[in-house]
Amino acid sequence: MQADYFAFIASAYGISALAILGLAIWVFLDARAQRGALKALEAQGIRRRSQAGGSLDTAAEAGR
Repeated sequence: MQADYFAFIASAYGISALAILGLAIWVFLDARAQRGALKALEAQGIRRRSQAGGSLDTAAEAGR
């Protein structure tokens, strides 16, 4: 009886493993692209707000 379901169970595990592997590759490649974009922005002189030394209120005050 259990042999009847083996193909279904094996294919379900295989498809799940491929989906998880695909997501992991996607996250890795996206993180690499984001690091590259961040380096390009920093090369242009654009810095992160967290490195500016200001508080969160500084950004709100700049909009006034």
